[in-house]
Amino acid sequence: MSSAIASVPTSHASKYLQQLCKHWQHNLVVEFTADHGTVTFPKDARGAEWTSDALVTFDAGADALSARIDASSAEHVEAMKDVVARHLDRFAFREAPLTFDWQAV
Repeated sequence: MSSAIASVPTSHASKYLQQLCKHWQHNLVVEFTADHGTVTFPKDARGAEWTSDALVTFDAGADALSARIDASSAEHVEAMKDVVARHLDRFAFREAPLTFDWQAV
């Protein structure tokens, strides 16, 4: 298992968390409140062949959105970083591109 976390500066963290979770709940297993959300990406999503599912966890703060990725390998984490960043930038288009300071956990 590999993990990475980023703190994304924004004053709209709760709004973006909820938009992302609502967007993904149509196809994925999602649980969320205004301040916390989890999204499970299946290991075989979109033809992928990872060894296990990826879990993305979001936590909204007053001035940042925290995003944590737990995935099957370092390569899986890298792929998920791109998925999270692209989708978040789409919803935060007025602020995009947002700054992601990904750190290995």
